[in-house]
Amino acid sequence: MNEFSIIDEYGYPDYKYLNKIIKRTLKLENVKKANLEIIFINDEKMHELNKKYRGIDRTTDVLSFAFEDNEKLRYNTRQLGQIYISIPKMKEQALEYNHSEKRELAFLTVHGLLHLLGYDHTLGIEEEKEMFAKQELVLDGFKETQRKKDGD
Repeated sequence: MNEFSIIDEYGYPDYKYLNKIIKRTLKLENVKKANLEIIFINDEKMHELNKKYRGIDRTTDVLSFAFEDNEKLRYNTRQLGQIYISIPKMKEQALEYNHSEKRELAFLTVHGLLHLLGYDHTLGIEEEKEMFAKQELVLDGFKETQRKKDGD
């Protein structure tokens, strides 16, 4: 059975729907017996993490720290890692992309989770297409995270 926790260091009120988003992503990827954490933080902490671990001196929306580099179980449970999400950046991008905050937060969650599972859109156009198609498949499966249609 998969286990995950959401640690809200930011104080964001509405994220319970992410439970079904995470479960669907793990099911579609046929992941069983895995653990992960998602941590909501502010831009200052995200900037600090991005600079310390990636050498990039600015904030970003999501960072994933994978604890494993293959699918071999060293224990009975896979330790996938941690996903950090900047709530201020998420809100900014929801406005910029004309998404609801629910959609943008779900997108960043799925995006981070796919990175933990080994997907990397920075490796080329084919990898990017595959990763983004999987993200859309998950998000379009739920009314509150479907892409807005013109006129909505």
